[in-house]
Amino acid sequence: MNEHSLKIRQVPAFVGQRGEQGFSLVEILVAMTILSIGLLGMAALTVGIMHGNTQSKNVTEATALATDRLEFLRNRGFSQLPAGTVTTTEGYGSVAGFPEYKRVTQTQMDTPVAGAARIQVSVFWKSDARSVVLSTIVSG
Repeated sequence: MNEHSLKIRQVPAFVGQRGEQGFSLVEILVAMTILSIGLLGMAALTVGIMHGNTQSKNVTEATALATDRLEFLRNRGFSQLPAGTVTTTEGYGSVAGFPEYKRVTQTQMDTPVAGAARIQVSVFWKSDARSVVLSTIVSG
């Protein structure tokens, strides 16, 4: 051999107190426990996000259904509204395209003053457990 040649020596990546290499069973179990807790937290967060998205969708659809009814009655004009106080209910399954909603429309003539009408639309879902209520006043 030449005096300038290098000697290569292998060095172990990790050497424990007694010369063992790798991780102990306890270290692996601790790491798996920490990983499991983190993954369970992420799963719970995902379920919460999905529930929030569903609730937001329901509120948005119910608001759109209420707004649609209010605009329909407002565009018909004051003279086409029924006299007195009238309540109309479209039960579950009868609102076109939205079977999981119920819509209740109430019109009250001469409320809050003579020559005006109050229109209130309530949209319910989840067996009336949740609702959106919109109202407006129109005048003749």
